[in-house]
Amino acid sequence: MKILRTEVAVIGAGTAGMTGYRAAKAGGKQAILIESNVYGTTCARVGCMPSKLLISAADAAHTLHTAADFGVHAGEVRIDGKAVMARVRSERDRFVGFVVESVDAYPAEDKLHGHARFLGPTRLQIDDHTVVEAERFVIATGSTPIVPDEWRAAGPRVIHSDAVFDWDDLPESVAVAGTGVIGLELGQSLHRLGVRVTIFGRGGSVAQLSDPEVLDVARSAMLDELDVRFKTRVVKVEQQGDGLAVTSEDTNGDQQTEHFSYLLAAIGRRPNVHHLGLENTGLQRDHHGIPLFNPQTMQCGDSAIFIAGDANNDRPQLPEAADHGRIAGENAARFPDVQPGLRRTPLAISFTEPQIATMGASYSELCITHAGRFAVGKVSFVNQGRSRVMLQNKGMLRVYAEYQSGRFLGAEMIGPRAENIGHLLSWAVQAGLTVDAMLDMPFYHPVVEEGVRSALRDLAHHLQHEPVHDCPCVDCTPAP
Repeated sequence: MKILRTEVAVIGAGTAGMTGYRAAKAGGKQAILIESNVYGTTCARVGCMPSKLLISAADAAHTLHTAADFGVHAGEVRIDGKAVMARVRSERDRFVGFVVESVDAYPAEDKLHGHARFLGPTRLQIDDHTVVEAERFVIATGSTPIVPDEWRAAGPRVIHSDAVFDWDDLPESVAVAGTGVIGLELGQSLHRLGVRVTIFGRGGSVAQLSDPEVLDVARSAMLDELDVRFKTRVVKVEQQGDGLAVTSEDTNGDQQTEHFSYLLAAIGRRPNVHHLGLENTGLQRDHHGIPLFNPQTMQCGDSAIFIAGDANNDRPQLPEAADHGRIAGENAARFPDVQPGLRRTPLAISFTEPQIATMGASYSELCITHAGRFAVGKVSFVNQGRSRVMLQNKGMLRVYAEYQSGRFLGAEMIGPRAENIGHLLSWAVQAGLTVDAMLDMPFYHPVVEEGVRSALRDLAHHLQHEPVHDCPCVDCTPAP
């Protein structure tokens, strides 16, 4: 068994791991990067980039299908599934190539391939070939899509999102389990590309939304286009011919069995922390097995072990993973002088249509931290000028601010240009702006952002009329 000694060992070569490795090296420490799988981040290989390639193809098809509403007739629309997936895979491979090139540029002696497992708080075993002795560690092992064992038993046509991007052609039909970001993005894209899609949701949730009014609008918007079965769960999956028999059950106990080419499990991802030998580290862990850590420093307890990215299950998104990795790597390099790093205002975007965005504090969070102490303003996009011009006049924006101070706290929305509006409003939160200061900003005409101004004006009105006992939290629990 080879013995390798280093100052910082980084486990995982995804976004968080690579950023953590570079930060540790920049801090003047000797560091190694350990990876058990192929190089390439979740985002580039099976996440945000290939999904946006599929969404872009779906948007092109949808534009042709809806052109007649503008009086423009494009003729018969033909979708070449093989060509769609060829472009998705080709561009995906290009993005992955950039990541692999970055890793290839690291010194060979800094890279180690194999599965890492803690033997103790300062030792790792890599497969059966190497023991790594290190002073500090960064755990950046990412996450894996969840597929229940009873579904997986039905065979290879039960898949998770990673498998979609290796298809050679578009299938005839897909059942999607889950109304989160992944399920809705992929489900809507496949539907617009001519695939028969049914989406099953155990509850009434839509992506990351928690505001009950925005949720109602979002559910209606999704139902206008898609076959979404809210409050319906998949209870049985069986292989049937060249596809699957999927049995679902609604809240009344009524069951229905339908045939699909695939079942796409989009019910969440599980942090990859269960085969790392964490029981040998002495770290305190939560009921999911994730080490307890400080979200400002990424430090696990008072140890020399740091955890970053999807592995810690705190805002599992690429920008957050990069920030996590930087904080963890810098603190591993300077340990024991651990310092808080930059944590940015939360911002999450779902690239459905209408788009969905949450920024700053969510409605459900404010119902806990600011119950009775925050006001709500809103705007519907149904009659918003620019939105109607574009025939994208669906959705709602709800904005939140603190009584007395007038400080802007956050927002939730579904509607046009949410990816852009989300940035503007999250910047306002991070800058600590008041609603009055935001209303002093320029607004052009005609733009979708005028809807933001309408919502802020409504919010300003409510801030001036603080109720004595009323609380805006219609339901202060997380959305079903």
